[in-house]
Amino acid sequence: MYPTTLLSSLLLLGGVSALELESRQASTITVDLSRTFQTMDGFGTSEAFQRAVTMKRLPEDQQRKFLDLMFSTTKGAGLSIVRNGIGSSVDMRDDWMVSIQPRNPGGPNAAPNYVWDGSDNGQVWVSQEAVKTYGVKTIYANAWSAPGYMKTNNNDANGGSLCGVSGASCSSGDWKQAFANYLVQYIKFYAQEGVEVTHLGFLNEPDYTSGTQAQDFIRVLRPTLDRNNLTHVIINCCDTMGWSAMNGMLNQMRSVEGSLGVVTGHAYTSGPSSPLSTRHKTWMTEAADNNGAWTSSWYSNGGAGEGLTWANNIHGAVVNGNVSAYLYWIGGQDRPSNTNSKMIRVVNKQVEPSKRLWAFANWSRFVRPGAVRVSTSGAPSNVRTTAFMNVDGTIAVQVINNNSGSARTISVNIGTAGAGSSFVAAADGVAAWVTDGSKDCDQIVATLDASGRTLSASVPPRSMVSFVLRPASGAKK
Repeated sequence: MYPTTLLSSLLLLGGVSALELESRQASTITVDLSRTFQTMDGFGTSEAFQRAVTMKRLPEDQQRKFLDLMFSTTKGAGLSIVRNGIGSSVDMRDDWMVSIQPRNPGGPNAAPNYVWDGSDNGQVWVSQEAVKTYGVKTIYANAWSAPGYMKTNNNDANGGSLCGVSGASCSSGDWKQAFANYLVQYIKFYAQEGVEVTHLGFLNEPDYTSGTQAQDFIRVLRPTLDRNNLTHVIINCCDTMGWSAMNGMLNQMRSVEGSLGVVTGHAYTSGPSSPLSTRHKTWMTEAADNNGAWTSSWYSNGGAGEGLTWANNIHGAVVNGNVSAYLYWIGGQDRPSNTNSKMIRVVNKQVEPSKRLWAFANWSRFVRPGAVRVSTSGAPSNVRTTAFMNVDGTIAVQVINNNSGSARTISVNIGTAGAGSSFVAAADGVAAWVTDGSKDCDQIVATLDASGRTLSASVPPRSMVSFVLRPASGAKK
């Protein structure tokens, strides 16, 4: 063993202390492109329950600001999934969604009497803008409930089950096929408006519904979609209130698992801390801070509504839960409610984003649909990292620095395995984007070394930085 004085001299050799040496060695993150995980479908939110109506009533400039903040990959979060609510209510009472067949047509076998206003509680406007202006390709239509007259409790709220599924017989008859037809017609109405529904869900937070009942309906829904030339529509199920609860439902649905495309859950009673027991992709389709008063803070005390908290929430879901999509509850809302249930609020008809939105931006702008998560290693203490290979060949690396104190230089090295020749800094030399207390996904300059494989930038304390590189063969000339 070295004497203490000799050891101290060795550690201070060249004026570098042991702490500084350890910090330097731990500040290079290595990306291994040969080790792959899930394929991403994107990030998104909803404007259900008439939130879209209230946002459309804003002055035109604020409408555009709202849409840019939601979907623009240069001005906002660059979200790539819209989750619409399929209405089941009789009228447009505050905070409800009107049905496309609000009145009982006379029984499950009666000729349907659908109505369509071209608005769908304002959601058509948001969907059209997302698709046509911003290039969004994933529209998730999700029914909170069947219309009340199709259910055991004759109410589209307060529980109840669809008449005809296991344990739910009704004097009015079996409504499974009628409800499947109803959902198909909803999709067709959207097609009339130039919006293709890609994913369909028929349950939302089904805490009192069994997997067996969901299984019964899927056996009717999948053939109905196929008969109507909607084979491309993916069935999502089941948007349970908590992530782990979905495993219980899955165990009762194994015989129809092949008819599913995506398994979905929320993060209220339990978050996605581990993968679900399914071979399918999984989406975390709803989470929010529904209890806290509005905050636009990035970091104050680690509160549930702060931006850095949500950057870490997404990281945990992607890395630990292996999710392919992550959705916040509400995007924008012009309501008296002064909570964190939304990412954007309206004050005196002026749109105001929270730092939660900018946390999403550092993910969604750079991790695009089709991106494959790849391995990272070597992160410094209390720094979280992920990396993705996008369809266009760009590599996006997310660095969340949860440390306080001063900024530190962090390098990202693209390992040799499967990496091709070399890379260039994306966006004409701007290769990193930062969000913290004073910046909103702002561009910062990073340095690319001579090998074209290591990119370095100064990462502020308590911040999220996204590094982006593209293959040198695809560089702009």
